[in-house]
Amino acid sequence: MTNDLIVMHRHIRSLGYCNRGAREFFKKHRLDWADFLENGIHASALMATNDWMAARAVEIAEAEKMNG
Repeated sequence: MTNDLIVMHRHIRSLGYCNRGAREFFKKHRLDWADFLENGIHASALMATNDWMAARAVEIAEAEKMNG
C-alpha cells in the first residue's frame, strides 16, 4: 500500500514531531522539505530512509487512508 501513499505534514505533526527536527531529517536524507510541505511525500521515500520515526508517519497516513 505504501507505493502510492502520500504522507503529509499533518501526519508527522499528529505524532508530535517538531518542524525543526523534521527539517533536519529531510536535510540529512536529501529530501525536499519545501516540496513536502506543499505536496507531501511518497511513503516509499520515507520508508527508504529505514528510520522508525518515518515509518510511524507512514503508519498514520495508512490508517487515515483506511479509515477514510
